[in-house]
Amino acid sequence: MNSRLSVETLAAGAAEPITSAGDARLGIAVLAGIAVIVLLITRLRVHAFLALTIGSLALGAFAGAPLDKAIASFTAGLGSTVAGVGVLIALGAVLGKLLADSGGADQIVDTILVRASGRTMPWAMVLIASVIGLPLFFEVGIVLLIPVVLLVAQRGGYSLMRIGVPALAGLSVMHGLVPPHPGPLAAIDAVDANLGVTLALGVLVAIPTVVIAGPVFSRFAARWVDVPVPERLVPRRPSEDLATRPGFGATVATVLLPVVLMLSHALVEVVVDDPAARIQRITAVIGAPLIALLAAVIVGMFTLGRAAGFTRERLSATVDGSLAPIAGVLLIVGAGGGFKQTLIDAGVGRMILNLSEDWSIPALLLGWLIAVAIRLATGSATVATISAAGLVAPLAADMSTTHTALLVLAIGAGSLFFSHVNDAGFWLVKEYFGMSVGQTIKTWSVMESVISVVALACVLLLSLVL
Repeated sequence: MNSRLSVETLAAGAAEPITSAGDARLGIAVLAGIAVIVLLITRLRVHAFLALTIGSLALGAFAGAPLDKAIASFTAGLGSTVAGVGVLIALGAVLGKLLADSGGADQIVDTILVRASGRTMPWAMVLIASVIGLPLFFEVGIVLLIPVVLLVAQRGGYSLMRIGVPALAGLSVMHGLVPPHPGPLAAIDAVDANLGVTLALGVLVAIPTVVIAGPVFSRFAARWVDVPVPERLVPRRPSEDLATRPGFGATVATVLLPVVLMLSHALVEVVVDDPAARIQRITAVIGAPLIALLAAVIVGMFTLGRAAGFTRERLSATVDGSLAPIAGVLLIVGAGGGFKQTLIDAGVGRMILNLSEDWSIPALLLGWLIAVAIRLATGSATVATISAAGLVAPLAADMSTTHTALLVLAIGAGSLFFSHVNDAGFWLVKEYFGMSVGQTIKTWSVMESVISVVALACVLLLSLVL
């Protein structure tokens, strides 16, 4: 089911909802459905996929919808979401695995660090994390960068927070704001935003955000928390066992290839008004996310895999190894799409439209607030992004292309707000950096909040001029 079509028809009252419940009962049903998801994830430690599935059915039941219709809405949303973003997530995972296993990520890190020292080191770390964070999931990026962070802090005599916070900021900003990460991709699909425009604006918002939350905030974090480098946590780097590894230029070009292809189509759309123009048709093909990421993967097999001396069998094993770990991510994203569709078909879109008119809350701020609430409750940025996007999707029906993209970024910014003890990333950072819970809150949690607020401010400023 096309999510934009569903939103528009429901907003216009042309589609048949799965329930005829009034706004009051529907609002209670939404809160109850979200409460079920939160309870299952935070208290009972149920996997987010199962929690979203049960929560979707609970939402339908609380709203008084027939169970068969609630099931149909959930499965339709799950199918359309996986069809829309599943292949992209898989291709992104393959590219990230190639980058890690070939030593390409290490090559980027080492090349930049050779040219950085003293005061420029935090800026070098944020640059490294941002480049590596484009194709990699947050957790994978942390595993890749932690050895570098610990090594640089130890050998250079730097504060661990002064080096580590910029790296974490770069990874987190990319994860929350820039496709092809799962959260932004799912939000783009939910509100039918233009991926190229969202990518361009996401990078634009990411630059000041990562500067403030990274090198600037790290000065304060280093004063608040001073912990020694936990030497026992330094793992082996992937490239230590390789005889050769890819060159710096080829690696960076491969990582940026899908970004350039997708941005080229967005740029041509702005410059050339005629959709039938040949250049528009060409860039529409090569700039399609599927083609752009597929091209990067194919190129990466040569520029990364073959450059590292990988045989065909090793390349095949790398691809196989990249797909298994993302099964959970795909299921969570798919179930989030099912929850979104259940919300839409239950009539929540119409209710949100009515409330937004009564409260006069700007759509961008509303999307951010909803994402913040779900993030604080569940601890999952992806769940917060998908759920918030489903709730505010009707507001995008009459938006311009740029403002729809900004809505995605506002939601993504909200999904990063104040990571705490119910977020797996919180514990990952705590253990890797050898901090206490209080120290992790002072550094990591506050940094995430800075990212969220600064990104929202940038989005709101852009909405005034675009």
